[in-house]
Parts: sequence; structure tokens; C-alpha cells
Amino acid sequence: MGLFGRLRESLSRTKQQIVDRFDEIVRLADEPDRRARPIDVDTIEALEDLLISADLGTAATDRILAAVKGRARAGASLRNLVKEEIRRVFEAVETPRTTSTSSPQVILVVGVNGTGKTTTVGKLANLLKQTGRQPLICAADTFRAAAVEQLEIWATRAGVDFVRAREGADPAAVAFDAIVSAKAKGRDPVLIDTAGRLHTRVNLMNELDKICRIASREVPGAPHEVLLVLDATVGQNGVTQAREFANVAGVNGIVLTKLDGTAKGGVAVAIANDLKLPIRYVGVGEGIDDLVPFSADEYVDGLFEEKW
Repeated sequence: MGLFGRLRESLSRTKQQIVDRFDEIVRLADEPDRRARPIDVDTIEALEDLLISADLGTAATDRILAAVKGRARAGASLRNLVKEEIRRVFEAVETPRTTSTSSPQVILVVGVNGTGKTTTVGKLANLLKQTGRQPLICAADTFRAAAVEQLEIWATRAGVDFVRAREGADPAAVAFDAIVSAKAKGRDPVLIDTAGRLHTRVNLMNELDKICRIASREVPGAPHEVLLVLDATVGQNGVTQAREFANVAGVNGIVLTKLDGTAKGGVAVAIANDLKLPIRYVGVGEGIDDLVPFSADEYVDGLFEEKW
């Protein structure tokens, strides 16, 4: 199974949750004797309940319903209208990746504790290595010895270079050492794992600031990507938390983890719609190969795939 096929497979719980209800709504909306009139109020209300239950959130749901009503016409396929609008949600926030003519590219990985941030760094290193790149992992979470040890295990599994410092060291200094090492060894990109934090922790947010300043001093435009790791299983609570986090941390991309472990995979739509940020990668399992690039087409097809 290819990478994108695994993304579709990870939505099986969500699809299980909604496909029967959605197919019923589609049958009612597309019955031959109803083709002469627009999609009716009952159908819209049923669709609204379904989208909310899949955790698309109220804002994204309202947008989809407005588009469906606005573009509905005699003979229009409700399924296609919904899928088309969800694709538009993702397309509206998709942005080119920030690149640099200088090497190495610096990718900062941020998020709160418990989202799968550290394991995501290891999986991302493995994924990038498979594309022919030579990543270096930097353990800038110097306050949790267990996190550093865990990350070193992942770096060994991925077969990539690893830079760490003693417990309690200045995270920005570790990031500096990692960038210097990457330059000397020709490693690219540098993946910097940071301590889990909330946006309300001023000292930790200042620490992120310092890491960014050091990185930009060493490599023009760095950090080139700031990836916020979110846990799909917490649904709308994660979106609320991420909104504030993204405002202060310079986030320009999302990694959505544990998508395979939830029946509310529609949260990806809420994230894109509410945070106005692209989803770059999706976690689809616990293994080192279980991080895949996000594809809006595969996501939409997987979420609203017909049963027959």
C-alpha cells in the first residue's frame, strides 16, 4: 500500500462512523423524483448533524452547508458538492514550503506534551531519509531526560545523526551545535525537537524565540518550517489550544497525529478552516514508517468513499 493509501486507510474509523448516515442522506437527496427541486431543508439539517458529529466544527460545517446550498441545482450530486467544498478548504490554506538557498534547512517541531511530538520527529527523519535526504535530529528538549533518550532511540531506528546536550543545558545552544554539526557533515535538514509547552508559558515561549533567533543567525530564513503537532483524538479541544499556540509561535504547518485512533477524523477540516494552516503530515500508526504526507484528495475520497 502506498503512502497516500495509508492515509485513506487511517480514516477507516471515521468512515465507519459516518458512511451509513451519509449514504442515506445522499440517497434521499438524489432520488429521481426529487431531482426537479433543490436540496431541501431536511437534507441540509441531516448533513449538518453528520458533519458536526465527524468533528468538522461549526465554522467549517457552516461553510460547507452554505456552499452546498449556493451551488445545489437540479440533478447535482450532494456527495460531490460536499467533497468539492472540503477540497476547497484545504486548497485555500495550502502554501509553498519555505525553502532556502543556504543549507541546511531548519525545521522546528513544537506542541504540547502528549501529542506525539517527539515520536513525530523520529518518523519525519525516517520519511525524509527515504526521499534521499540526510536529516540530523536535534534534542532541544533539555528539561526531560526521558524525552531525549526516547528521541535518541528513534534517531537510531531511522539511522540518522543525533545531537544532544546534558540535562538542563540551554536549548538554543543545543540548536546552534546541531546546525554547526549539520553544516560540517553535510546533513540536511535539521529537525529540532523542542520541549512540550503551552502558549501561556511565557518563559518557554521566550525559549522558542531564542532558538529561532539563533537558527536565523546561522542559516538565512531559518527556521524554514515550524510544524505544530496536534493529536487528532482530542478533536475540537486541540483546535482551540492550537489557535492560540499558532498565533505566538510562528507556526506555518500542522502535523496531525493518531488519525488512525479516532472516529472524528473530520477534525482535519476544522484545523485547516479555523487555523488557516496547511496540514503537512499525518500520523497513521505507531511504527517508524507511520507518518505520511497529507493529501487533500486522498483524505476527501477516504472520508466520503461510497460503500458500493
